[in-house]
Amino acid sequence: MVIASELKEGAAIRIDQHIYRVLEVESKAGAAKLGGVVKTKLSDVRSGRMWEPHFRPQERLEDLKLDRRIMEFLFRDEDNCTFMRPDTYEQIAIPRAILGPAAQFLQPGMELPVEFFAEEPISVVFPAVAEARVKRTASPSHSQQESAWKEATLENGLSIQVPLFIAPGEVVRVEVKTGRYVERAHPDRRRSA
Repeated sequence: MVIASELKEGAAIRIDQHIYRVLEVESKAGAAKLGGVVKTKLSDVRSGRMWEPHFRPQERLEDLKLDRRIMEFLFRDEDNCTFMRPDTYEQIAIPRAILGPAAQFLQPGMELPVEFFAEEPISVVFPAVAEARVKRTASPSHSQQESAWKEATLENGLSIQVPLFIAPGEVVRVEVKTGRYVERAHPDRRRSA
């Protein structure tokens, strides 16, 4: 058990037979006789639905111990992403709802930690930043405006905003959680357009 005021982002908890991943936690202190509150943003690991409950700071919640295994991504279909354990060659299909928008960054052969509870996969741990190649965007412009952006479509189908100097064929680094442009990838990774 864990008390609500000690919840951390990334933790897994069970409420009413539903397993949730903690996405955000914010503790607010109470004033005078009013008690504080712990605001959370949770994601149901099976359905992907979001829930934003509030808890009393001393409320006890059932935290879950997860088993983490490195698995290799093989392929995806409409509903699932298939991963394989490199040591046993066992394959499992993980519903795309569990992966969310981060599934667009999966590349065949990529090895990622997969978290299990009672032999059921409940999440895939992605890096904070991933690289992707720009498939389509307007021609690069080297204007003096640092804050000007244009739309670009990446090879994985994601549309993002990039600076004006980015050209088609370049590799960019993107925040997996938000889909936001971070920076141009290292020059060795760029292809001449």
